[in-house]
Amino acid sequence: MTNSKNPADPEPQKQESLFTHLVELRTRLIRALFAVLVVFLGLFPFANEIYTYLSVPLTRHMPEGSSMVAIDVASPFLIPFKLVLVLSIVIAIPIILYQLWAFVAPGLYKNERKLVLPLVVSSSVLFFVGMAFAYYVVFPLMFAFFTNAAPEGVSVMTDIGRYLDFVIKIFLAFGLAFEVPIATLLIISTGIATVEDLKKKRPYVIVGAFVIGMVLTPPDVISQTLLAVPMWILFELGLIMSRFVLKTERSSKAAH
Repeated sequence: MTNSKNPADPEPQKQESLFTHLVELRTRLIRALFAVLVVFLGLFPFANEIYTYLSVPLTRHMPEGSSMVAIDVASPFLIPFKLVLVLSIVIAIPIILYQLWAFVAPGLYKNERKLVLPLVVSSSVLFFVGMAFAYYVVFPLMFAFFTNAAPEGVSVMTDIGRYLDFVIKIFLAFGLAFEVPIATLLIISTGIATVEDLKKKRPYVIVGAFVIGMVLTPPDVISQTLLAVPMWILFELGLIMSRFVLKTERSSKAAH
C-alpha cells in the first residue's frame, strides 16, 4: 500500500505560507530592533546629560545645598543606561508601529489599510504629546508640591534610580492617557458602540478618568486632576473625530 500524496493537497501550501509569515515577522522584528539600536548608539554618549535634563523639574525645586544621590554602587552608570534604553524604544515607536502595520497590512481590506496608517501616526504623536505634557506641565507642579510639603529638618535627596522609575511610570500614564481619542475612534469605527451611546455614558467616563488618575498618579490632587481632565477632553475630541470619520465614510460610499 503506497502513501502517495495528492499534488493538490493544501497541507504543504499551508506550511509554506506559515514559514513565509514567520520569515516576514522575523524580518520586521529585526528592523524594529535595529531602529532601537541605532537610536540607542546615537544617544548613549549623552546619557548623563539626558538624565540631568530629565531631573530638572525636581532639582530646580529642591532646597539649596541638597542634591540627588546614588544609593547603589553601579547606579551612576546603570541608571543613565536604562534611561537611554527606554528613551530609544520610545523614540523608535513610530518605526516599530510601522513594521507591525507592514506585517499585518496584506491581510487587511483596502479601507482598513487606509485607516491603519493614519492611526499609527496619530497614536505616536499623541503618545509623545502626553509625555511632553507630563514633563513641562505636570512635573513642575507636582515636584513643587512634594518638596514644599517636606517637614522641617527633612532634606529632600532623591535616589536617581527611584526618580527614574517614578517618572517613567508617570510618562507611561500620560502617554497612554493621551491615546483616548484613538481608543474612542476604534470603538466607534468597529461598531462596538455608537457616538450616541458614548455620549450617554459621558458621566461614567468622567468618573472613570478620575479613578484612573487616582490609580496611576501619586496621591495628590494636582497630578490626579492633570491626568483626569485631559482624558475627559480627549474623549470629547475622540467623539468629534469619530463623527468626522463616519461622515467621510458615508460620503465616500455615496459617491461610489
